[in-house]
Amino acid sequence: MISKFSTVYAGHVDLGDMGQDATPANERRYPNTHLATVFDKAEAIARCMDDHGYHALWLAEHHFQHEGYECIPNIMLTAVHLAHLTSRLRIGCGFNITPMWHPLRLAEDFAAADILTGGRVIFGVGRGYHTREVETLGGPMLDAEANRALFEEQVDIVMKAFHSESFSHRGPHYTLPPPVPYRGYEVQEITLVPRPLRQPVECWQPVVSASPRGLDFMMKHRIRGMIGGGAATMAERSIYAYQEAAHRAGLDYRLGEGLSLGIFFHIAETRERAIREITPWYEEHVKMFAPLGFVPGISAEQVAAAARRGGWAAAGVPTVEDYTRVGAWFAGPPEEFVAHLRALEEKFPGLEYVHVSNSMGTPKAVMLEQLAWFAKEVMPAFAGAPSPSSHSPGRRSGT
Repeated sequence: MISKFSTVYAGHVDLGDMGQDATPANERRYPNTHLATVFDKAEAIARCMDDHGYHALWLAEHHFQHEGYECIPNIMLTAVHLAHLTSRLRIGCGFNITPMWHPLRLAEDFAAADILTGGRVIFGVGRGYHTREVETLGGPMLDAEANRALFEEQVDIVMKAFHSESFSHRGPHYTLPPPVPYRGYEVQEITLVPRPLRQPVECWQPVVSASPRGLDFMMKHRIRGMIGGGAATMAERSIYAYQEAAHRAGLDYRLGEGLSLGIFFHIAETRERAIREITPWYEEHVKMFAPLGFVPGISAEQVAAAARRGGWAAAGVPTVEDYTRVGAWFAGPPEEFVAHLRALEEKFPGLEYVHVSNSMGTPKAVMLEQLAWFAKEVMPAFAGAPSPSSHSPGRRSGT
């Protein structure tokens, strides 16, 4: 049953003009002082979520985005800071892009975060999807097979480092430790110092293509899966595939178990008002993500149209209403959102985690309002979900 609610904040700053008639994505550039406001925004979101009983705030690692869309380069450092500003909220690494790291430095940084926060940082790994980021920082992205091979070896190393008193590794990319002389002996094994205190380490990874190879690798390390930005109607194949991989690994997972399902949302008194308010932010989401392949069902011609100002209807670019009809986005009053989640809970009885997120571009003030409103009028309908503080505001009438 659904009992743990989170949100994903990928790190967009307030953008100002938004929508299909606003500045095209590739023309956006902000001064450093404005890009740095991502941390103020993350602090406000974390405090709001902590006050309202959310399970976790998931942050995303990204680099070089002068466009203002994803502006947090080190999520573990940020997570430690946010944990010290809050009391209960967990901070998720959604995700550390492993091909941009040395695996032992990644393992060390998480171990420090785990200890310094008393276990409130959640580990997560991903392969990446921005060529500008991954290739610049030394990992392969254009060669998908090379990217996957490097990622899998790196995660193998990280898990050895987390869970073994001492270890060694010999693989295509890494020889750890190298056989070097040290204080009168030749090094054969190394120990991560310190290791995470919470064992085994809880780890999450995005489920994108849901290939058998990828899912079997997740099961090898008991990695949980995040299905982001889509709903069960669009991600149903991935949910079944994850369960099938669990069964191949000898795990008796119920449908939806081990997964967190993502839904973009906007609450308003009526569906019509919600659609009207969310449209420019949805269109900004399309401008950002369509060229990267993360807007399902959009053609190459529609991707090209989304990169231009206006004229989307003539090109047939899907509207937010199109995606609300298939369940990838929700827009409407809170009681309808409760019903929507109830239907998912019935269809996927093992589903415990749901992350509800605001669209790319949603201003800080609106995000805080939406998170509070969801916590006050949707979360309490689900068993095991904590009730928000009695002083928590919902939406102000007339706004």
